[in-house]
Amino acid sequence: MQKVTIYEPVHDELLPLTYTRPCGALRVGIDTIAEKWQAILPGEYTWDVSTPYLRDLYPAAQPDSDTLFIAGNILPTPPIAAQAAALQPGQRLESKGRVIAYRHSPDTAVEACSDVQAVDHLYDIFLLNGEAIKADFARMACQPSQPLSPTNTVIGDPSLIYIGEGATVEGAFLNTTQGPIHIGAHAEVMEGSMMRGPIAVCEHSVVNMGTKIYGSTTIGPHCKVGGELNNVVFQGYSNKAHDGFLGNAVIGEWCNIGAGTVASNLKNDYTPIRLWNYPSGRFLRTDLQFCGLIMGDHSKTGINTMINTATVLGVGVNIHGSGFPRNFVASFSEGSTAGYTEVSMTKFFDIASRMMARRGRQLTEADRRMFYAIREAAEAYK
Repeated sequence: MQKVTIYEPVHDELLPLTYTRPCGALRVGIDTIAEKWQAILPGEYTWDVSTPYLRDLYPAAQPDSDTLFIAGNILPTPPIAAQAAALQPGQRLESKGRVIAYRHSPDTAVEACSDVQAVDHLYDIFLLNGEAIKADFARMACQPSQPLSPTNTVIGDPSLIYIGEGATVEGAFLNTTQGPIHIGAHAEVMEGSMMRGPIAVCEHSVVNMGTKIYGSTTIGPHCKVGGELNNVVFQGYSNKAHDGFLGNAVIGEWCNIGAGTVASNLKNDYTPIRLWNYPSGRFLRTDLQFCGLIMGDHSKTGINTMINTATVLGVGVNIHGSGFPRNFVASFSEGSTAGYTEVSMTKFFDIASRMMARRGRQLTEADRRMFYAIREAAEAYK
């Protein structure tokens, strides 16, 4: 069996999301980048992570001369994966100077047969999400779909709707004219919901009554959403169950967005957006007009929280109160415009344990070691 190791060509650029996972474990489209590679190029997969504390959670294996190394931020296509698999020891696959994959001691470049899409920045996750959903849906087309209930209204091609085993969709408006709609196993879409593809609702997630979801949106597994969403990517296990708007946003795992939270994705003077960048420790110009909330794992907002355009919240952040919080809040911080205090690890672990238990998951010792290391790393940004 082919031995494949996923390595990280970028890590710090994707903080705070990569505090808790390698870039290959980020969800873009229906599944994660690593899962896309595994589906297109089956093999025995391991990790080569750049952050030592993640090695307990993403184990490595001793590579040999035949191991194929794949860049974890590259979204694969079948032709690119075939070229990668055909590499010989000493060869690397490149696209315009960007390394996609290589084998032992790569001193010979092979040019890729097509351009590649890569997650180099946080905002690439939502920018690439729509096309990634379409590509994933086409790849998964062989999977049989459950029949669509007659209580639903379909605008467009019904064949572009996939409903997984045990999922329920009743009384919804489903528009596929701009892209497919994927409803994962045991997910639920409640009555009155309006969904315009491309959209992915992953396994065991719930779309509450009357939810409005615009295209290029992914609801990762075990999430609950409501209100209005436009081009949002939930990594998984997070809740935005009530009214409020999110647009052009990426939400990590184990987050909770309080009722009435509204996050701006457009500056009212229409000027280009600046986004917090961890490696440089400052806000950098993006040349984007639309960019909303980037939220690290285990972060939360109180009810009726207002969030400015292009706000970055680290890991374990809890914001609440009136007014707009600042555009960057460092990890393990709690407070409002009146000021912030540090969240103790005891308090953080208590909250995390209770939230994870609601989904039948436990906070492991490896998780605890990871969060202690994240706290130490995050001190530089307070």
